[in-house]
Amino acid sequence: MLRSHRTAPAMAAVVLATAAFTAGGTAHAAAPAPHAPRTTLDQTCSQAYLPLPDPACTPGATNPDVTQATIDDTICVPGYSTSIRPPSSYTSKLKIQQIAEYGYADTDPSDYEEDHFIPLSLGGHPRDPRNLWPQPHYATGPNDHTAQDKDTVEYKLYRAVCNHQVDLVPAQQAIITDWTTALQVLGLG
Repeated sequence: MLRSHRTAPAMAAVVLATAAFTAGGTAHAAAPAPHAPRTTLDQTCSQAYLPLPDPACTPGATNPDVTQATIDDTICVPGYSTSIRPPSSYTSKLKIQQIAEYGYADTDPSDYEEDHFIPLSLGGHPRDPRNLWPQPHYATGPNDHTAQDKDTVEYKLYRAVCNHQVDLVPAQQAIITDWTTALQVLGLG
């Protein structure tokens, strides 16, 4: 069950994602304009959603090359995620900028993972800033979840998708809604 402070933003994300998927198109956020990087003048992101990112700042974005029809040729191929992972020169700069946008008191970049909210292994967009956020390595939220906990969920979902136990879109929607409950929602945990 979603926590009350997450209900409205999470429901909005689900409604938008569902509308996009229902419309028959590939549900993915458009790639950001190459000349429009996020700036410190952009919206300040809230830590109130931890261990989830602020849905206004990090709503997630999918890779248009990854669909249910292409999973056996993309995400389920060993080494796929590594082959599309952006270079650290890109993610390190973005991480520093987003640490400031999230207003973290601890500004040491080594205390954060520049996380793909929708993981690359589930068809997340590799470079879209709306799919990347500085996820703390330390425990956060009411249940003290860590980045490692999210990695475990991502791997289980990836295995389920590639073993054709769960379709790609429901796995992506479960991550976007609340990765801490994604396995239970999909009947995997």
